[in-house]
Amino acid sequence: MYQEERQQAVATLIDQRGRMSVVELAQRFDVTTETVRRDLGVLERLGHVRRVHGGAVPTNSVTVGEPGLAERDNTRAHQKDLIAKAATACLPPAGGSVLFDAGTTTSRMIAELPTTTDFTAVTNSVPIAARLAAFNAVDLQLLGGRVRGVTQACVGPEVLRVLGTLRVDVAFVGTNALTIEHGLSTPDSDEAAVKHAMVECARTVVVVSDSSKIGREHLISFSPIDKVDVLVTDSDITRTDHTQLERHGIEVVIA
Repeated sequence: MYQEERQQAVATLIDQRGRMSVVELAQRFDVTTETVRRDLGVLERLGHVRRVHGGAVPTNSVTVGEPGLAERDNTRAHQKDLIAKAATACLPPAGGSVLFDAGTTTSRMIAELPTTTDFTAVTNSVPIAARLAAFNAVDLQLLGGRVRGVTQACVGPEVLRVLGTLRVDVAFVGTNALTIEHGLSTPDSDEAAVKHAMVECARTVVVVSDSSKIGREHLISFSPIDKVDVLVTDSDITRTDHTQLERHGIEVVIA
């Protein structure tokens, strides 16, 4: 493979995976780590990738933008379905308390619940609350506040006040991005405040996130990575990310 062909393949792979380490790229293309670093230097100068410690991420991996709910719901839908199904194994026993963060993956979990589910459910998501309202055995509490149209999530001081009084068994939390250094992050400050309060009020924090978000960073960090107990993700997570997350005490569940 010529140098230019390899560099193009490297850029494509990083864009698809979201993050690749120097070691993984060297093994993948059967070259030295020094060659990979030179390739990444060229690609960064051309604006195709952004170098980070130990590897590289796509140039759009640090962003302040936020796609709409419909767009996010259709992105990596199959992986989200698998993640939602696997995440139900983290539910507490009957009679426990569960907090569902607003999000397209947490919303998919509701379809995986048996209609006889018996627990107290708390959520700031209008769509999730609407679906849980049909469960006769669920004691449902919708956190009220201003509804953000882009996520259909309730945010604001009233939501934060109630969350500050709660202690739930398990919180299923979504995130726009996840790295070891920046933790869990999202582009909106109001959403970040609510997500932070959710993490703080839970005995067990389960993050449900497809692997494309791993290695990306958004503007506002709402939780350090060490607050996460379980990450449920898909099989496209890189071996390096998997290992690093486990070294930080996180149980990584592959859906």
